[in-house]
Amino acid sequence: MPFPIHRPRRLRSNPVLRDMVRENHLSPADLIYPLFVIFGKKVKNEISSMPGCFQMSVDNIVKEAQAAYKLGIPAIILFGIPEHKDASASEAYSPKGVVQQAIKAIKDKVPELMVITDVCLCEYTDHGHCGVIKKGKILNDPTLELLAKEALSHARAGADMVGPSDMMDGRVAVIRETLDANGYDEIPIMSYAAKYSSAFYGPFREAAESTPSFGDRRSYQMDPANRREALKEVALDIEEGADIVMVKPAMSYMDIISDVKETFDLPVAAYNVSGEYSMIKAAAQLGWIDETKVMMELLISFKRAGADMILTYHAVEAAKELNK
Repeated sequence: MPFPIHRPRRLRSNPVLRDMVRENHLSPADLIYPLFVIFGKKVKNEISSMPGCFQMSVDNIVKEAQAAYKLGIPAIILFGIPEHKDASASEAYSPKGVVQQAIKAIKDKVPELMVITDVCLCEYTDHGHCGVIKKGKILNDPTLELLAKEALSHARAGADMVGPSDMMDGRVAVIRETLDANGYDEIPIMSYAAKYSSAFYGPFREAAESTPSFGDRRSYQMDPANRREALKEVALDIEEGADIVMVKPAMSYMDIISDVKETFDLPVAAYNVSGEYSMIKAAAQLGWIDETKVMMELLISFKRAGADMILTYHAVEAAKELNK
């Protein structure tokens, strides 16, 4: 008879016991902090749909990076907003691009901080899509060359890791080959391996100024209804040379995080995306939830699902809470 011999509440009776038997733990070392860099000086534009997040010029990005590192956050990921957009996304791979400048400045002031870069074209194209367009169609193979050029330019600027997020077929292999051929074989690739076509990206598109001028991204990002397909996408990226694989978004896709963790032996990243962040902020502003408790519960749920690292706009707030 389970009861009264077995009383699970015995191990919940006080904080010490609860800590001793806790199955999953969250620390600042688990967090990656996304930042948006823009041209100019002393620029700090608040993103209206993402309270507490900003488009920042390089000087302010450096300060933000320094503050994050002091809190124990080991890595940031950079997204760039260019001065000029065109069909070939030329500022994405320009040596004078805003991300390239930010990488150099951050590595100069905070060399220990890991600088990861988002490798995609959507912020840099005049149409807002993640690939080359011809007659209204997003072309896969011609896009790969531009993505490889972008990744190489980031490596040359001093990036520690690159993160292709475009979801073009074969991009990990082409980026790996290009980096290796140019002497950057030590640069790891964190692939957005299972990236879904999600409505949760809305606020990000304001932040990165990357809303498509026509259509949507369903022809290259994954269908939210599909589960098995995620394992296929992840397997292909691993075969092509990915070192870390990511699931994006995280909150509504914890089954995918769990599947990937159980199936593969690579580190798994989860992207706690803008819409997830903004919902918590909005509900907290209305007084409907305890923001800190909900934030921490959500982040630990990603660890419980199997994530080894979490990209989150909550990184600084969470690190401060964890350091108390």
